[in-house]
Amino acid sequence: MGSKTLSASYTGTKNMKNSKNHIKMRKKRTVTSKQHTAGWAFLTPATLFITIMSFYPMFQALITSFKTGSSADMVWSKPLFRNYTRMFSDDLFLRSVGNTFLYLIIEVPIMLIFAILLAQILNNRDIKFRGIFRTCVFLPCATSLVSYALIFKSLFATQGLINSILVKIGILHSNYNFLGTPSSAKVVIILALIWRWTGYNMVFYLAGLQNIEYSVYEAAKIDGANGWKTFWHITVPLLKPTIIMTFIMSINGTLQLFDESVNLTKGGPANTTITMSHYIYNNSFGQGVANFGYASAMSFFVFVLVAVLAAINLKVGDTRD
Repeated sequence: MGSKTLSASYTGTKNMKNSKNHIKMRKKRTVTSKQHTAGWAFLTPATLFITIMSFYPMFQALITSFKTGSSADMVWSKPLFRNYTRMFSDDLFLRSVGNTFLYLIIEVPIMLIFAILLAQILNNRDIKFRGIFRTCVFLPCATSLVSYALIFKSLFATQGLINSILVKIGILHSNYNFLGTPSSAKVVIILALIWRWTGYNMVFYLAGLQNIEYSVYEAAKIDGANGWKTFWHITVPLLKPTIIMTFIMSINGTLQLFDESVNLTKGGPANTTITMSHYIYNNSFGQGVANFGYASAMSFFVFVLVAVLAAINLKVGDTRD
């Protein structure tokens, strides 16, 4: 009789434990489901908005790139890839590609080198008024794109400040038409890009440098490493993810370069400084008849270029096994 009572008691205790565990599991599932529901509630509006405002227009642009004709009466191209094959026989488009890559090859490395050097200098604890200097370097990128382009246009005008200074100090005998000569107009665009975007990239490098423990530099100094060795063997490797990110962002921005070409030189003289985005704009809105099919095809060409170059940068910069 006693053994039966003990058995029944043990069974009852076990059932109570199972019931408590079941309740806990139900509560856990309820909390998890609530978290999932809340997550989807926050994600769904943003996802729908991005889909409607970005992915759907991209899909429509892809379809449009296979069509031809005016915007009111577009028909499928014959052959279907006509707009894409036309690009490679369009001398002006090929020139715009060449100009864009020229700006990219010269401007991006110079700008990023200046940015990382300025970040290294302004991260030094011994420099007084670091905040003021950082603000001064960053201010250009807070300037409106149109405003700063017009400032450079007035500076390098035939009767502008740069000409006046160069003539007074004897470098030039007479005023030079910087924006009317193809080579010098490209140099002005590159200078404008470097001036505006160096401070922007410097902020990323400053953030990266401030995440590096100062004790690492102190240890390197104790080991006898000089400034260059410390920079090359400690700073650069630790900033590698930031360098890759800024490199991809700079490539992306330069391949879509528009404002400087439009506002500084209007693509001139004789379309020698025109960029891909400027040429796409001209085919879409800047000429008499809008050629949206051809402009969409060129836009997807730029999209593929950006994607390929970004993938190459990520692959080269990925040191994981």
